[in-house]
Amino acid sequence: RDRARNRFVQIVYGILAMGWRGSAYHWKRYEITYLILAALATPLVLSVHTVVSFDFSVAILPGWHSTIFPPYFVAGAIYSGFAMVLVLAIPLRTFYGLQDFITVRHLQNMAKVMLATGLIVGYGYGLEAFMAFYSGNLYEKFTQVNRMFGPYAASYWALIFCNVVAIQVLWFKSVRNNPVWLFLVSLIVLVGMWLERYVIVITSLHRDYLPSSWGNYSPTMWDWTMYLGTIGFFLALMFLFVRLLPMISISEMQTLLAESKESGAATNEEKP
Repeated sequence: RDRARNRFVQIVYGILAMGWRGSAYHWKRYEITYLILAALATPLVLSVHTVVSFDFSVAILPGWHSTIFPPYFVAGAIYSGFAMVLVLAIPLRTFYGLQDFITVRHLQNMAKVMLATGLIVGYGYGLEAFMAFYSGNLYEKFTQVNRMFGPYAASYWALIFCNVVAIQVLWFKSVRNNPVWLFLVSLIVLVGMWLERYVIVITSLHRDYLPSSWGNYSPTMWDWTMYLGTIGFFLALMFLFVRLLPMISISEMQTLLAESKESGAATNEEKP
């Protein structure tokens, strides 16, 4: 706004700035608002994915009617979210030289969170299979057996491998510290989470209560174009953001720089 050469651009940036002058008062209000929004984000994640899981849980369809879905969906969202962050952050870190900003410590901590949530998701898979047999419900038992040994058994066991087995390598620190291994594991996790949604929807619908309505699903050309188009749309927006917007928050870097200078000065004063 202050450096704009064109009057129209100056007006546009002035409107978007909403009176921001960079004063200490404004920065204080900004940090308070930042903390409030960060505090609201956590319950928002829980509520959004819990409500989404209710779309399945309240249905009477075998394979959907389960109380395990709310925590299971929340853990899965965090799990796939950290996998996606690693898939995007590791190439950006390499190609744009951001090793000093996105450090190995950051990658390792994200890997730990991914391992923890992956174990929760794996527990959900085991509990879902156990309850299908323990409950004595013939329809739930049939749905679970159909998932494991039916027409879509390959998708089911592939998601078990991707979401449960593959992440066990993250127990090793050498793997967590290796960006290449982390990138590969995160890709496998994303494939597994996509297969999970596929299995939940397709295997529950293709054989329901009425044998007369049974059938196998095969994607059409429009399904594939919609699927690939959404991926392309996401990548296009991602590349535009990387090209036009700062990948690292400049204000946070300035704050950390000032704090590091203050701590360094205090350390020097304490020295005899």
